[in-house]
Amino acid sequence: MTTVNVYLNFNGNCEEAFNFYKSVFGGEFSYLGRFGDMPPVEGFPPVPDNEKNMIMHVGLPISTETILMGSDSSDAFGHTTTVGDNFSISVNTDSKDEADRLFNQLSSGGNVIMPMNETFWGAYYGMFTDKFGINWMINFDVRQN
Repeated sequence: MTTVNVYLNFNGNCEEAFNFYKSVFGGEFSYLGRFGDMPPVEGFPPVPDNEKNMIMHVGLPISTETILMGSDSSDAFGHTTTVGDNFSISVNTDSKDEADRLFNQLSSGGNVIMPMNETFWGAYYGMFTDKFGINWMINFDVRQN
């Protein structure tokens, strides 16, 4: 089943925000990773020391079908956060083919930020802004299949 979740971006206070959301919704983080935990990424500069403790990704399940996700923006990766434009629609698919289909169709006429590719966290993943200015993330969890 394809699922859709909201992905929030923050200017360095993601951990504070998600601890607040956790206090409201309850539960536990399904994942919390920091930029300093990332292995080196070819084509990108190393993570600066002042960004290593920032949140690369956090997930907080808030229902059986929904996970609130987020991260801090990283200057090292060319991502800035503008309040009001600091979210993406994250789509998780059941297959690599479905991920490619959605990515190719939705990104047509838009701006590809990260092409679909295998990632170090075990997913087939890509990011883009569509022709209407909406930010999208397409994900297929390779490890679960």
